[in-house]
Amino acid sequence: MPRTALLVSTALLAAALPLSSAHAADAPAPVPVDLFEGEVPFASQPAEGIFTWGADSDDPPTLRLPERADAPEGGHVLAGDYDISGYGGFTHDYAADRPAHDWSAHRGIRLWWEGRGDGRTISFEIKDGGAHGEASELWTTSFTDDFTGWKRIELPFTDFVYRTYHQPVGGIDHVLGLTEMWGYAVTLPAGTAGQFAMDGVELYGRADPALRTFVTTDAPVHSVREGGTAAVTVTVATAGAAPLGEPVTVAYRTAGGTAEAGRDYTPVAGTVTFPAGTPSGTARTVRVRTRKDASAEPAETVPLELQVTGARAPAETPQIVIDAHGLPYLDSGRPVRERVADLLSRMSQEEKAGQMTQAERGALAAPGDIGAYGLGSLLSGGGSTPTPNTPAAWAKMIDAYQLRTRTTRFQIPLIYGVDAVHGHNNLVGATIMPHNIGIGATRDPRLAQRAAAVTAAEVRATGIPWDFAPCLCVTRDERWGRSYESFGEDPALVESMETVVQGLQGRADGRDLSRPDKVLATAKHFAGDGGTAYGSSTTGTYTIDQGVTRVTRQELEAVHLAPYATAVERGVGSVMPSYSSLDIAGDGRGPVKMHARADMIDGVLKGRMGFDGFVISDWAAIDQLPGDYASDVRTSVNAGLDMIMVPYAYRDFRTTLIDEVRAGRISERRIDDAVSRVLTQKFRLGLFERPYADTRGAAEIGSAAHRAVARQAVAESQVLLKNAGGLLPLKPSQKVYVAGTNADDIGNQAGGWTVTWQGSSGAVTPGTTVLQAMRGAGGNVTYSADASAPTDGYDVGVVVVGEAPYAEGVGDVGNGHDLELSAADRAAVDRVCAAMRCAVLIVSGRPQLVGDRLGTIDALVASWLPGTEGDGVADVLYGRRPFTGQLPVTWPRSEAQLPINVGDAVYDPQFPYGWGLTTLARIPQGGERTLAALGAAARAAERAGAHRAGQTLVTRARLIVQHRAGDTMTAAVAVPFAEADHLVSTGRYGAAVARLTAAYRSA
Repeated sequence: MPRTALLVSTALLAAALPLSSAHAADAPAPVPVDLFEGEVPFASQPAEGIFTWGADSDDPPTLRLPERADAPEGGHVLAGDYDISGYGGFTHDYAADRPAHDWSAHRGIRLWWEGRGDGRTISFEIKDGGAHGEASELWTTSFTDDFTGWKRIELPFTDFVYRTYHQPVGGIDHVLGLTEMWGYAVTLPAGTAGQFAMDGVELYGRADPALRTFVTTDAPVHSVREGGTAAVTVTVATAGAAPLGEPVTVAYRTAGGTAEAGRDYTPVAGTVTFPAGTPSGTARTVRVRTRKDASAEPAETVPLELQVTGARAPAETPQIVIDAHGLPYLDSGRPVRERVADLLSRMSQEEKAGQMTQAERGALAAPGDIGAYGLGSLLSGGGSTPTPNTPAAWAKMIDAYQLRTRTTRFQIPLIYGVDAVHGHNNLVGATIMPHNIGIGATRDPRLAQRAAAVTAAEVRATGIPWDFAPCLCVTRDERWGRSYESFGEDPALVESMETVVQGLQGRADGRDLSRPDKVLATAKHFAGDGGTAYGSSTTGTYTIDQGVTRVTRQELEAVHLAPYATAVERGVGSVMPSYSSLDIAGDGRGPVKMHARADMIDGVLKGRMGFDGFVISDWAAIDQLPGDYASDVRTSVNAGLDMIMVPYAYRDFRTTLIDEVRAGRISERRIDDAVSRVLTQKFRLGLFERPYADTRGAAEIGSAAHRAVARQAVAESQVLLKNAGGLLPLKPSQKVYVAGTNADDIGNQAGGWTVTWQGSSGAVTPGTTVLQAMRGAGGNVTYSADASAPTDGYDVGVVVVGEAPYAEGVGDVGNGHDLELSAADRAAVDRVCAAMRCAVLIVSGRPQLVGDRLGTIDALVASWLPGTEGDGVADVLYGRRPFTGQLPVTWPRSEAQLPINVGDAVYDPQFPYGWGLTTLARIPQGGERTLAALGAAARAAERAGAHRAGQTLVTRARLIVQHRAGDTMTAAVAVPFAEADHLVSTGRYGAAVARLTAAYRSA
């Protein structure tokens, strides 16, 4: 409906309302924002629309526009259902590609709300200034649902306060200007399921100019060394930037706090006056001088109280902090162990509990909670990003959080964490690497380390010192939605790829952690998350993720624990337990959640393996333990967890932990051990000396040099499964018909954990798609996504198919997913391969079933999830690099074969573990005599410890066997072939050639 028509209909409605509801004669006519008659669609940026959001996949509410006879305005209302565990709600944003709206003529915003009488608080937020609705300053108020039936809720703009948490880059100007408005948002109550209905959002009344002047300060915390002077900038500003119409006075004085007036600082008091006519944006400075003495002291605070007349006061009272000084733990020349012991001896139980608490940055009730509760850590969950999502915004956001720690006695810095699982994947513009499954396909530990080093450099350059990676899971069933986070199905392969720990952290002794290009690594998910049985999950609709791993003690040690022993040897700084349960045959305990297994965390990991880092829980994972909340806290901490990720429950967790310690149910010794481990890594990271972001490396984020590493990883990860008649590599002179849903989609190419938790299709981040890369390689390419364009006159077809993004249990097979190509992909393959010689590329996080179609496909490539650098795919397609990748997991003939893994008693896959053809210029020739010679040489290399030579000899033997086997795979060939690749990963080169010889004889 055109806006002019909306205004007419609204005016008619106002005329029909009682006098008390109509606008005053001298006020402007109400301006509709939403009538919910379909005039504003369900859509998101950059278009205008209404969209939902939430902390987790099940937190966004469902919305609908039902027709209601009792609708206060028009015939429809906006209604919805919600069941929110974290946070959730909906937003109406104006179009980002059109000008913002001017609300400054009006008194406020109002809406009709259907009350339920449940006393719940509904938060209402408006968006002011900035580039668009998702990069605007946020101002919030609320109302209480303590009535029943329809009621008009009026929210004067004077009731809105600057939201001090989760602001875009710390805010814009802290002034509710109202001249550039981008819409509104509603946050619904969490904790209990509910329904809502609303109607007729509109601007009402006449603005009161006297209430549109603001006083702000430059920062909420001003940290100075003892003897220094704090300078607090006080600024006056008006909505619309008009000069002051009336004078504004700001009376100030130092009062309260932990510092002693006269001894620690010189008290100040006075008044700053901004006369009428003062330009908006005028600033004055209040200075507070601190005093220096000879004593060592913790930090002390000096609040600067402000009393404002004629304008709105700042959202917070600025705090001046005299930094801690002279204490032994602050001496960087002392050994870390001494510094930890000194600091720990000074801390209260409350301060120790705070260090064990990690909150989600978007869940902070107020940023001051960081200091008030002494929080040890914050994290960004998948998709929890600043606005705009740039390196500078990340650094500024995290520095603002670190600033809050300065108000605590000992100024212990935060350790901020993110899931950078394939590059700094939350950051738009970062270098996105292949997922771990692709890195495993490279069989190149040195390249894996280089890729991890790029990730570390990009993460640390945005102020983040901690990465929740790598995943050391051993994927044993590709129906698992996290299988692409694994390096492969063989624990020996996973262990060989753990060079990524050094790429992230540097040397094993931790001496490199303080470098500006290194981060603390996290080995996850301890232990057995990749071995859960299909159908064993009890989490929502998940079918396998977070389920039960049923193993013998021997299987547990050999498959799921072995990678963690290697990680400990490599000095990994933190470990994250799995959501899953462990059921060890014969122990009589049945399935027990890993977060409760003291025998595994405290006994095996910390005890037998000697892990000296700290253990961090997974996202709200302790909530899955049986019993009440106190039991969850007690059980997990006593099991050996040192820091608990409680995204939304940080206050409750800290209080409960303190209560449990005071009651004697958690020992002070256990708390001291946990806090010591956390502090140790903070000292090693150099956070006490340099808590703020070192952004010198930010210019390299997404740089050509970093993308070159990713491009090489992509090329080496491509696995050539079939190549009949030497179709690949392509020649630039060939006329190529390209089709398929994944040929030109950077989001599908990157997969889950890309910008958002689940990832999404489309242009989510800068990069090069496969199609763009093929064109860039000089290919003569025609593209038809659905293969509907005519197919005559082409030399070869390339069909790029596969999966759309998903993450974790959302991607479990049976939870809306399977391993079959989509109908559109199957149709594209059939059409192209029937018309010409064809190559099919499967861009996916796990094998996709091709079945009988294999016979019609000339070349088949497992392209995994390559990330942003599609040029790496083109490099092997056009022969700039040879195909060298090998399968990190077994490729099944059918889903009925799952789970299927190397070493199974029955093993008859379509392609075995380790399979991977090559396009090297010269493929080794020879038969059994050649294999015998290679075996002898491989045994000699093994005895000499010449690993590279041994691997090269086995590769030659493997290529000979693959050439003989051709396109026909039998169990007799697959079994010894797969076993040979396992033997290579364990350094048994002679035995590997012997098994390859057996495969050769069976081919």
